[in-house]
Amino acid sequence: MTQLHATIVQAAPIPLAIGDGIAAAADHARRAADAGAQIVAFGETFLGGYPLWLDEAPGAALWDHPGTRALHRILLDQAVRQDDPRFAPLQDVADRGVLVSIGAHERVRSSLCNTQILFRPGAPPLLHRKLVPTHGERLIWARGDGSTLDVHQAPFGAVGSLICWEHWMPLARAAMHNRGEAVHVAAWPTVRETYAIASRHYAFEGRCFVLAAGLVQARADLLDGLARVGGDAEAEALIRAMPDGPLNRGGSLIVAPDATVLATAGEGEEHLSATLDLSMIGEALAALDVDGHYSRPDVFTLDVDTAPQAGVRWD
Repeated sequence: MTQLHATIVQAAPIPLAIGDGIAAAADHARRAADAGAQIVAFGETFLGGYPLWLDEAPGAALWDHPGTRALHRILLDQAVRQDDPRFAPLQDVADRGVLVSIGAHERVRSSLCNTQILFRPGAPPLLHRKLVPTHGERLIWARGDGSTLDVHQAPFGAVGSLICWEHWMPLARAAMHNRGEAVHVAAWPTVRETYAIASRHYAFEGRCFVLAAGLVQARADLLDGLARVGGDAEAEALIRAMPDGPLNRGGSLIVAPDATVLATAGEGEEHLSATLDLSMIGEALAALDVDGHYSRPDVFTLDVDTAPQAGVRWD
């Protein structure tokens, strides 16, 4: 295979109401597949929505804030779990021969993780949990570990992902470059200018195609999602304290291994597509292979612990 058709779904999630969000995502993925997509990417935490109140609602970080507590409880109740039966509609799309990468709030025991999930044909979903939640995100998400720093080996090459500011973790990038990605999903809430720079840098450094996927999300989306899960007065008051109008503004882009932008989206909802010429990877590697001829393993080494860090071991 030398040609791969890729699509980024830049759309508004259905925040909080994850069952409804899965149905909407599956509909988007089916439409992308019908249009010829072989890999489909959604942005960070599309399932559950990005927790905009952490940045946009005054007082959200205050100790024991009633609205923050209520929203956390709702997300814990709604969050996906590993092997979640609600995944079936997305797995059905994958079983058509389409890879589907989507962000989600995942419940791991009694904590939430920011997880990018890759649905793949005839195989269980591949999960990547964000290693370090960024800044205020630490109020809501636990840290991932090396056990989910992996790739899927597709017929055309390896597919992996990192989430948001993980793209500024040099050793995480080095680990993923060692996996030999052909296609990398860079999941963002919004692809701002610096995020676009990071995505293009990753493509050039890793000699891979990058699908930089962003969301479109507004305060009204959070209010709609809250109503779908039964509402909560304290949570609604916190959401209404946020600015009205768009807060996640898309900006998705598809990047080639030489950092060329193949396609870019605006600020609204759209399906952004491009055909990836996989022969570009081998040509780009002639000048730069950061995990091979352009590395110095005699000077620099990286150890990656891939053991799950559960904290308690039951022998």
